[in-house]
This record gives sequence, structure tokens and C-alpha cells, in this order.
Amino acid sequence: MFIRKRLYLVLTLIVLCFIAGIRNDLLFTVAQFALFLLIVLCLYEIVVLFPANKNAIQCRRECSERFSNGDENEITLHLTNSYPFSVSLEIIDEIPDIFQRRDLLFTLTMNKQADKVLKYTLRPVKRGVYGFNRILVFASTKIGLISRRFKTGTPYNVKTYPSYIYLKQYEIMATSNQLEQAGNKKIKRIGQMMEPDQIKDYVKGDDYRVINWKATARRNKLMVNVFQEERAQNVYCVIDKGRTMQSAFNGMTLLDYSINASLAIAYVAMLKGDKTGLLTFERKFDTFVPPSRSPIQMNHIQEALYHQQTTFMESDFLSLYQQMNKNVKNRGLLLIFTNFDSVAAMQRQLRYLSMMAKRHSVLVVFFKNTELESLVGRQPENKEEAYETVIAEKLEYEKRLIIYKLRQNNILSLLTHPNELTINVINKYLEIKARGNW
Repeated sequence: MFIRKRLYLVLTLIVLCFIAGIRNDLLFTVAQFALFLLIVLCLYEIVVLFPANKNAIQCRRECSERFSNGDENEITLHLTNSYPFSVSLEIIDEIPDIFQRRDLLFTLTMNKQADKVLKYTLRPVKRGVYGFNRILVFASTKIGLISRRFKTGTPYNVKTYPSYIYLKQYEIMATSNQLEQAGNKKIKRIGQMMEPDQIKDYVKGDDYRVINWKATARRNKLMVNVFQEERAQNVYCVIDKGRTMQSAFNGMTLLDYSINASLAIAYVAMLKGDKTGLLTFERKFDTFVPPSRSPIQMNHIQEALYHQQTTFMESDFLSLYQQMNKNVKNRGLLLIFTNFDSVAAMQRQLRYLSMMAKRHSVLVVFFKNTELESLVGRQPENKEEAYETVIAEKLEYEKRLIIYKLRQNNILSLLTHPNELTINVINKYLEIKARGNW
């Protein structure tokens, strides 16, 4: 049994009436009657709430067996009221402590013998095991003086894996080359075969240069040529787990953004007929998943990505180069997810990146500093702001200089915001594949 705030408020008013009634007999009599009525109402609530079945209120939690990291995951609560009267409910779902949510309280009124469904979402920002506890439901009548607590639901654990919720969406966009519908640039189709593999209806985003005018005239609607891309090439996602990848954006580290993007690009590459593999490294070469088009390859990659952690140390690109020479025999596309804070940091690794670029096509993916971007170009109002603006512009210039230095060494690059990483990497992969030059 739990006493609600309403009871304390009523008791406070009655006590004040008793105090004021010391000099007023009528007010004292009113206070006595009010106290008697309050006791009767409390007893009534106890009688109607507690003798009932201990499962008079039931609540069941329903969610996915796996959470998708960085995405909104939906949780559904199924409520059942077996009381023969309406009840007021307060529901507290004991979610994992890591979310630090203090506002997850539902209040509602349920009719007798009724069912209700509640939904909410949770956004994890870290991979691992998340433990749900019981669901607490506090029931009271419309009087609202006393409430009864029900402990319902079953405690269980949910594993949080790299983001997989939008894989189906990426599949649709990649197979139809419609990534620009998500707010991205169109992909140039370069170096295709002269003879089309098939002819299809034009859809928004198709390159106007591949319109088949003869077929368009015959069908009286736009038709485009579809060219067969080269298949069964090797695509490797190479993830740097060094200290620079621990910078955070919207609660998630750059490492986790890279892990989510690697899972997505592996999925899209397999849809496009390529073999996908995975490499991770920090001070030493860590994980290697050989490239494959096997139906279970995505499971292997997902499990490998799930267990990735950092040692907060400087990454060793020499170790990566040596191990790649040992384990990667065939030419492929290396998507290297890393983060260079300065030109000097890139210069230390440029030698090894250049050596890898002689045997493979290398795309270095690194990140914009979103916090510094807001400082670039602003009008400073004091010396401190002027200093911050100059530093921000210098760092932004160094990012552009890194791109220039990489291009000089025949190394492709992609500078992106963390929240746009996945879609931009997929766009870049499709652009490289369309050129057919790796």
C-alpha cells in the first residue's frame, strides 16, 4: 500500500481546520467530520483494491531481441485491467541504468476490463548488454488517496549491436541508385560498358545521359539503359580504434559511427555483387574477417563489430600495412575509417598509406569537427573569441590540406560529418564502383 500526495494534502487541510477550530466550534466539528470521511474513503479504497487478484493489473514489455546502436528502438507496453471498475495508473518501466532517464513515467486512466498499449523509444549510444528490470504499476481508484503497487513484466537483457535498422532502406536506395533522395548528391556513372545490360523505366535520380531515346519513342515514356557493373571485387572496411576515434558526437564516439557505417557498406557491397571483409587495428593488427559473399558473411561481420573496443593509444599504421601484405593477397578497395586532427598526424602515416595505395584502391574517411565549424567565419566580439575563430579556421584549413596531400599520393579521401557518415560512404563507394577503376 502506498499513500498518494492527495491524502497528505487533505490531511494538511484537516489539521489546519483543527488548529483554527480551537476558537471556532463549528470549524472544529467540520474538521472532525472531514477526518471521519477521509478514514472511510481510505478504507474503501483499501477494500476494493487489495482483496482482488494479485494479477488484477498486468503489464507486458515487448521489444526487439537486439537494439540498434545510435537509432531509436521502439518498446511496447501491453496493459490489462482486470478490475470491475476504472482505475488510475502510474507506470514506471525500469529501463537500463545506462540511459539515465528520469522522465519515463506514464499516467493514464483505464476502463474496467480493458486493454491498452503504450509505446516509447530508447536510443542507445554504446554497444553492449542492456538489462531491463520489472515494470512497476501503481493503481488507485478515482478517489486517489491510496494506491496499490503491482510488479509485472520479466527482467531480461538486450544486446545492442551496430546499427542495422536502416539496412533495408539502404538496400532499396542502393539497388535503384536513389541515395540522393536522402539529401545527397547524385552519383556520376563513369566508365560503363557501351552496350546496356537491360532497359528500364526512368525513375527520379537516374542519370539523364543514359536515357534510351529509341525505347522512349516506342514506349512514349522515358526509358533508361542499365549497365552491368563489374562484380565480385573485394571491399575491406578498415577501422582505426585509436584514441582519436574516441571523440564524441551526439553521445556516440567516432568509433561507433564508423562501426555502424561499416556494417551498412558491407551490406550494400554484397548487394552489388562484391565480396566484403573487415579489418580493425590500433597498436597492433586486431580483427580480420576475410572477404566473402557467403549468406552468413553479414553475421560474421556484425559479431566482429559488436566486440570492438579501443585501447586509447596511438594507432600503428605500419602494423596495419605489414599484416595486410600478409593476409590480403588480392587487390581491393580499402575503406579506412580514421581521424586526422592535423596535417602532422596525417604525415606520420602517409608513407604507409601510400604503400597500401600501390596495391589497392584506398579511400581514407575522416571527420569534420562539428563544434569548430560553428566558430569559422563568425565576427569575434573580443580577444578570446578572435583567438578561437583563428584556431578554428586554421584547423579547418588543415583538413582541406590533408585532402590535397592525400590526392597527391593517389589516395582518395572523404571528409564528412559523423551523422552523415553512412550515407556519404555508400555514395562514395557507388561512385568508385561506377568508375570501375579499382
